Amino acid sequence: MVIKNKQLKNFLADTGLVDIKKLNEALKEAEKSKQPLGDILLKQKLITNTELKKVMAYIYGIPFVDLTKEKIPKDILQIIPQPVAKKYNVVAFKKIKDELSVAMLDPDDLQTIDFIKKKSGLKIIPCLSTEESINAVLRQYEKSLEAEFGDMISKEETEELTKGVKEGENEKQNASKKDLEEIAEDVPVVKIVDTLLKHAILESVSDIHIEPGEKEVIVRFRIDGILHDAMILPKKLAAGIVARVKVLSNLKLDEHRLPQDGRFKIQKDEYKISFRVSILPVFDGEKIVMRLLDESSKGLTLEQMGIEGKMLELVHREIKRPNGIILITGPTGSGKTTTLYTILDILNTPEVNISTVEDPVEYRMARINQTQVKAKIGMTFAAALRSLLRQDPDIIMVGEIRDKETLEIALHAAMTGHMVLSTLHTNSAAASLPRMLDMGAEPFLIASSVNLIVAQRLVRRICNDCKEKYNLSEKEVENLNKSFKLDEIFDFLKNNKETKKYLKGKKSWTEVDFYRPKKNCPDCSGGYKGRVGIYEMLKVDDDIKKLVQESASTEEIEEKAKENGMITLAEDGFVKIIKGITTIEEVLRVTAE
Repeated sequence: MVIKNKQLKNFLADTGLVDIKKLNEALKEAEKSKQPLGDILLKQKLITNTELKKVMAYIYGIPFVDLTKEKIPKDILQIIPQPVAKKYNVVAFKKIKDELSVAMLDPDDLQTIDFIKKKSGLKIIPCLSTEESINAVLRQYEKSLEAEFGDMISKEETEELTKGVKEGENEKQNASKKDLEEIAEDVPVVKIVDTLLKHAILESVSDIHIEPGEKEVIVRFRIDGILHDAMILPKKLAAGIVARVKVLSNLKLDEHRLPQDGRFKIQKDEYKISFRVSILPVFDGEKIVMRLLDESSKGLTLEQMGIEGKMLELVHREIKRPNGIILITGPTGSGKTTTLYTILDILNTPEVNISTVEDPVEYRMARINQTQVKAKIGMTFAAALRSLLRQDPDIIMVGEIRDKETLEIALHAAMTGHMVLSTLHTNSAAASLPRMLDMGAEPFLIASSVNLIVAQRLVRRICNDCKEKYNLSEKEVENLNKSFKLDEIFDFLKNNKETKKYLKGKKSWTEVDFYRPKKNCPDCSGGYKGRVGIYEMLKVDDDIKKLVQESASTEEIEEKAKENGMITLAEDGFVKIIKGITTIEEVLRVTAE
């Protein structure tokens, strides 16, 4: 139920809260500016927010509650998780038998009400409240979070935590090794770090960022490729947190000037998580970034990663070849390593010897010989690769080709009967061939060795529970055409067996159904849930080999590959857009150059 301006005006006139003349003037301004009457009245200070909400509650036919001075029992407060309460401004405050009373700002938000009903199994009694009232209750979540930490964020605790550190040394990170060892084992610090790690695991976080500032420590979680603020901690806890992470990672406690890398594991009945740790000195201390790797999860299939149709057939055909190179390209964080491991998992049979050179070894795989690069002692990619060739390998995986020496060894290995898998940092599949030429490899060697190049990006999956259909306007199509060749993509989609049914009878982009997330979905992160890949695959056929030997440009190679049937990143992105897997905004975000 939406309260119309005239409806609100009539009810306010009956209450006598606002002078009728001023009320009529406010109504005229609201209609002229196309704003809610309530906003105009608040702006002109003709009514208080509490008075307005009480009238609106009366119109809705629901109770009004003011919780600014109420203490909500913890067991009732926690019925609605903090992220849901904070995002949708809805809090639980009373429970009688199977009825749960919730305060909210938008009683029309039936989706959130239904979500809470399903999760709690209780009958929901919605009540209207004010922003001030909701915020007062939201602050009680923070207190419950402190209770989970055992009040270790309190002033007294932080002073106790750092009592062994001399004045000024905490900020300068110059405390003695003995002091830091004591801090790292202190119960509150252990609880803080354990709680951060537990929350990160439960929320399917890929990276934890712990960033020291001048007065506080900011903790951020990366979920589905996007960073979110998780919590803010007092600056005095920085030394203890860093020390604790160093102890877990078996790093030097008293080294604050140089970067350090390490790893550790947490294993429970329900999960086994490996943490890859990087510690870097910054202006206000030491920044920690931890990459979370789920070792208990089952490997993905190519189909689950988003490879389908002709591209799936091409990958399966190429990985069956006995020799040659398959390259996976894309920026950092685009899922290249996951694709390599997925292919290795398919190839991993008792009949073949598989060896890898990685930096770092991210996932352990049974029956695969994995070697960690250690540049400090001379174990570089090139040195390790030379040694691997004397280990009678059938399949070699090189984590990344970074220099001419590694590239040439990999190309020669591919020519002499080995299947080589590796990654390269380029923006497109076609750009990989000129990149190898720029690195100093001979054109004939590249043309003879490279079989397939896969470029990829990761886009967020739209949440199935909250997505809605919509159509583009002419103006939106015009703007979109600045980023994509829409005419080419439209023709491709109409002729693609995966998508032609979605465009049947459609003559223009404005007739095509697209999907977007609704604003109020309690069960996902901003309308998205999980990620999927978009791909382009360049088969190095005779036409491409000829262009490589002629040292052709990226544009020439890409044009010829498209003539020969290559599906581009944008085209595969639109396949997933049309099928309702992701959104235009996501594909635009990862393909914009």
